[in-house]
Amino acid sequence: MTDALRDETPPLPHVVRERIQLVDARNRPCGSAWRTEMRRFHFWHRATYVVVRNARGEICVQHRTLTKEVFPGGLDLAAGGVVGAGEAEHVAARRELAEELGIRGVALRPAGGFVHAEGGNHIFGSLFLVDHDGPLTLQAEEVADAFWYTPAEALALPGVTPDTRQAVQVLLEAGLLEASP
Repeated sequence: MTDALRDETPPLPHVVRERIQLVDARNRPCGSAWRTEMRRFHFWHRATYVVVRNARGEICVQHRTLTKEVFPGGLDLAAGGVVGAGEAEHVAARRELAEELGIRGVALRPAGGFVHAEGGNHIFGSLFLVDHDGPLTLQAEEVADAFWYTPAEALALPGVTPDTRQAVQVLLEAGLLEASP
């Protein structure tokens, strides 16, 4: 097989086998489960949402790959993901930001939280804001592309994942983002 053919071979679907921090309906830790179990049984869990904003006040919108287990091909308005067993939310947020967008060494500002209980998902979301104008290094298994839009433009896009839509709406309502800077 030539190098050119190898480069054109699509990557295998991103398979993650990890333990997830489970919480009760009041966000108190109550054990852990494999990611697949958490999804199958709709367990309450924690997740992080890092909204990346540039100097123009636009936010980074990620186009999810088609191999994502939830909302394949959808649009995310935040970097982030589930919190691992025993992992602190700010640590998970930094990890996800580095993995998905290649952003490291920036100030992570806590911005509150929200509860998302919709479509079989039961999430306590921790919100963070990051200002970033540098390059992005996209994680090929999870992020197909990234774009910059004002928060209002981003919310109007079709295919936005419901949890990241809620995250941005919470930040707008709290006055932490401007709809159209």
